[in-house]
Amino acid sequence: MSASHRYSNHNCHHPKCRTELRIRSFFNSLNLNVIFLVMLLAAFMGPALSGNSEAEILFRFSKSLNKNGLFANWNPNVLPCDKNNDKSNWDNVICENGFVFGLQLENKGLSGTIDVDALKELPNFRTISVMNNNFEGPLPILSKLAGLKTAYFDNNKFSGQIDNTAFEGMHWLKKLHIANNQFTGKIPSVLGQLPRLMELRLENNKFEGQIPDFNQERIMDMNFANNSLEGPIPRGLSSLNASSFEGNDLCDGPLSKCTSEPKIALWTIILVVIAVAAAVAAIVAVIIILCQRKQTPEAEARPTVSSPGAGGATHQKAPSADLDKMEQGQAVTAAPDRSPEGCGIKRPEQASQTQQKLLFLKDDIEKFDLPDLLKASAEMLGSGVFGSTYKAELSIGPVMVVKRFRQMNNIGKEDFHEHMRRLGRLSHKNLLPVVAFYYRKEEKLLVSEYVNNVSLAVHLHGNKSRGQPSLDWPARLKIIKGVAKGLLYLYNELPSLTAPHGHLKSSNVLLNESYEPLLTDYALLPVVNLEHAQEHMIAYKSPEFKHSGRITRKTDVWTLGILILEIITGKFPSNFLQQGKGSDTDLATWVWSVIEDSSEVEVFEKDIRGTKNADGEMMKLLKIALGCCDLDIEKRFDMKEAMERIEEIKERDGDDDFYSSYASEADARSSRGLSDDFTQVSMNI
Repeated sequence: MSASHRYSNHNCHHPKCRTELRIRSFFNSLNLNVIFLVMLLAAFMGPALSGNSEAEILFRFSKSLNKNGLFANWNPNVLPCDKNNDKSNWDNVICENGFVFGLQLENKGLSGTIDVDALKELPNFRTISVMNNNFEGPLPILSKLAGLKTAYFDNNKFSGQIDNTAFEGMHWLKKLHIANNQFTGKIPSVLGQLPRLMELRLENNKFEGQIPDFNQERIMDMNFANNSLEGPIPRGLSSLNASSFEGNDLCDGPLSKCTSEPKIALWTIILVVIAVAAAVAAIVAVIIILCQRKQTPEAEARPTVSSPGAGGATHQKAPSADLDKMEQGQAVTAAPDRSPEGCGIKRPEQASQTQQKLLFLKDDIEKFDLPDLLKASAEMLGSGVFGSTYKAELSIGPVMVVKRFRQMNNIGKEDFHEHMRRLGRLSHKNLLPVVAFYYRKEEKLLVSEYVNNVSLAVHLHGNKSRGQPSLDWPARLKIIKGVAKGLLYLYNELPSLTAPHGHLKSSNVLLNESYEPLLTDYALLPVVNLEHAQEHMIAYKSPEFKHSGRITRKTDVWTLGILILEIITGKFPSNFLQQGKGSDTDLATWVWSVIEDSSEVEVFEKDIRGTKNADGEMMKLLKIALGCCDLDIEKRFDMKEAMERIEEIKERDGDDDFYSSYASEADARSSRGLSDDFTQVSMNI
């Protein structure tokens, strides 16, 4: 028997043979394990062996941007993230568990291309923020970053339509912010199918069409305001506030119900038009015949134009005289109608009354006329730099506020009407709408609805003198945020105005029952006589007008900063009371002088309640206010930057903030803090 036959699997029965077979089997299995381990190591070490380290990937990404100087400390010889902790060795890089977790590239003036093909090679990449830069063109295809959780692309110049492929398969995406860009077309329907999406900010773009269905269970914040959307709001979004949909042509949900218009056949419309035209012609013919029969020689001889005399002059001044009586608390009675019988013949008094009609700017309010307003129960509310303000309780309808302006007689009727129609198109929850107006060359009336909770000035300065409790910290913060939102809306809607508000002060901020602020007396600079405006309006108290004789697009930011300081210090800006240019000593100057002269600063009002664990946030707000008041206009915040910084302020130090720049699991690692300017500042409250 041969050796090969003896040691074969089928005929090996000798003990030595069986031992050799076992040894051979062990080495065969060992070789397979080694091969498997080598393959596994190759899979894990492939990126490193191919040179695609995190540092190299980020360097490749930075080359697509136009400001590589911002990445000066990106050193290829130093790992981006410390492997022993979450510390980042490179600026603008967010680390977690020793790996690159995200990028925070905000307010850098960046443009160019966002290279998602490079970023997709980072296995732990979860968040990116490029807010407040100058990126243009289409949105990057974020679906290439399948593991992305939060994306912030607000306040850039992105444009064009967004295809569904940009977000397909992004099952981990929680927060997407692309507001304040120039996107067009329809909202991608795939967004409604992303299971973890909680926040979606699309406001201030040019999206059109209907809002797609959203079926997510944990919707926390979505905003579609100020686009060109139309149609019904999907049921899944009906729990959102009405302000999330303003500035569109939408219905249902938190807005008014949609009304379906019945479709009528064309031939039916033609028949109805013919029938109505025939009926009108017949009625006109009958009226002409009756008028010819009723006219007498006396009626024909009656003059159609009044001769100049005391009576005519008195009637022309009737509205003004009635307003004078109303301001003095006297009753106003309606003039009797003594129109002659006849056909279409008006006395001069009637012709004058047709010119006394109020012109309404809003359709959702019950209509009334000037005589109704003059006969209403009136109460003087005050007399400001423009004129008198009084409260009018109509016998039927809402309580209205009428402001009488005598310093607007340098503007023509057509220009005034056009500007009022422009104000009538404004709609924001932090603006008090002008619902109607009245025009005469000598004076104008602006009509708005009455707000019960009086002005911010009363709550800051009047309640204290009457022994009533002052506003607490959460209420003050809410008011400041609302004022900033309303002001930013004016900036966006009235880009041609140098100072879109022009007269921002605490007495021009009304508060409703829930202490939501409502701005008043806004956008009046174009219609107020220039000499009166420069003498009294707040924009002309600004340091730039005092030193250069001009106001700028950042003047309203200065007034916002002064208002914030007034709210948190409780001090009234006394220079506002001076006529003409403001003095060098304004509220911001006082705050800086206190900070520079003292180690223990009594800046904040002592009576503010609810400030426990809020010291850091209050200090941040103080810094923002001073940034708004910077004398150097170039360094002063613009309105958008001021708004974004204010939005980041929280009621309590360390509160979770869904609008953080990091906005993900890395939120807690926020780098927003106070500068060294405030390291010695403390609060006495």
